[in-house]
Amino acid sequence: MSIQAELAALVDKMNANPELIKDEKDRAFQVNLEESGSFQIILQDGKVQVEEGTPHEAEVTLFLSDKNFLKFLRGDLNTAMAFMMGSLKVEGKMGLALKLQEIVKQYQS
Repeated sequence: MSIQAELAALVDKMNANPELIKDEKDRAFQVNLEESGSFQIILQDGKVQVEEGTPHEAEVTLFLSDKNFLKFLRGDLNTAMAFMMGSLKVEGKMGLALKLQEIVKQYQS
């Protein structure tokens, strides 16, 4: 499955069951992929959307390969280990990268 398809499926799951994210602050997570470019995951008013490019100011930016981002979306990437190994770079608040991982994992079951 492509990154766009995996991401769309995750967004659909999140918006179908916003109970798990309703208390999250409004924010933008920037993701810069080696092959697929940049996009943002936007949490706003208990809903999630994805926008291409960098339309919003992000508090954290993740830099990683497309392959590792697919692992991230599937809950198979340990962000702390990937960061230490250099396969994930984070600009901004590292805690928010971990928060995004935590949110994604809630929707993996």
